[in-house]
Amino acid sequence: MENPAFLAAPQAIFPGLRARGALPLGDRGVLLTRGADIAALLTNPEVFSSGMATTQTGTERPLIPLQIDPPKHREYRKILDPLFSPQRMKEMDGPITQLARRLVDAIAAEDEVDFVQQFSLRFPSQVFLTLLGLPLDELPTFLEMKDGFIRPESITGQPRDHEDSVALLKKTASAVYEYFDAVIADRRAAPGDDIVSRFLETEVEGARLSHEDILDICFLFLVAGLDTVSASLDCMMLHLAQHPDRRASLVADPALIPGAVEELLRWESPVMMVARFATRDTEIGGCPVRKGQVVTGLLGSANTDEQELPDPGVVRFDRDPNRHIAFGRGPHRCLGSHLARLELRIALREWHARIPDYRVPDGFEPGFTTTIRSLTTLPLRLGGR
Repeated sequence: MENPAFLAAPQAIFPGLRARGALPLGDRGVLLTRGADIAALLTNPEVFSSGMATTQTGTERPLIPLQIDPPKHREYRKILDPLFSPQRMKEMDGPITQLARRLVDAIAAEDEVDFVQQFSLRFPSQVFLTLLGLPLDELPTFLEMKDGFIRPESITGQPRDHEDSVALLKKTASAVYEYFDAVIADRRAAPGDDIVSRFLETEVEGARLSHEDILDICFLFLVAGLDTVSASLDCMMLHLAQHPDRRASLVADPALIPGAVEELLRWESPVMMVARFATRDTEIGGCPVRKGQVVTGLLGSANTDEQELPDPGVVRFDRDPNRHIAFGRGPHRCLGSHLARLELRIALREWHARIPDYRVPDGFEPGFTTTIRSLTTLPLRLGGR
């Protein structure tokens, strides 16, 4: 999965993988490529668990609700789902729009920009800071914590399992806990109109979130919410820069943008894979699985499976219905999906309103990261410049 050609255009590789069905990987587990098998993986938590040993993540406890299985998972979602409902997220439209406009305004007059450094890294982090009621000048701290936890190897220059990278990951995790400890304490003393204050106040059927619960939820949103939206923006903007006819359609008719977001989530599938752990000896897709083995599903392959949807190899912004699983499926379907959609729609809308014409420089070869298909850089030449 670290092959640069695969990361750049996985859609071309998926059909061959699907033809082979479930792929045994020896001691590493099983790889699933077909939509039906991946659906079975994601909708049977009693057999395929989302729980993960914290020694593998560097955290003190499982991240909530991602690494908690039913029935406890359902208790958390009862409390959290209303806080991240489409109606709640719609209240963020104005503030998020202002953040996007400021970033685009700062970019629009330039001849060439790095979309990654100047927009896709900054925008989701600024949204998160706004959700938390924190000043935007905390951005460097957030980016440092995110990268130190998600990609310590990119900072140390050593493999992820090297002692230097492991030490940085653990140090960063401690810093994240310390940071959000202080935020939660501040909101207890002086509640505001922010998401942490809502975590503290919300009660469903007599159940409330504990201090550690809120700490673990904030940790998850830092490491998951920021990186996935940044990666989605990278993939979408590269796609649009390389397909000027599709870009022009959004400029001519902004009403296409919600459909474009869904279709590009399906086609690009920035979160490439999800992993589950077998709770007992079983089988999936005709492939035996031993208790404790990791079963990994390729979301992008499911999203381009000809058995799941018509014309999966065609990118159509008017695809309806569009039942992609870029946000997962089953009980662990992404809690922040409504917020992510809002951010992506606003970003594409505000960018194309100010910068309708852009392209990648001649000879540019994108370099994608693994697991989550983000770009390390995305140079864009603006207008006819």
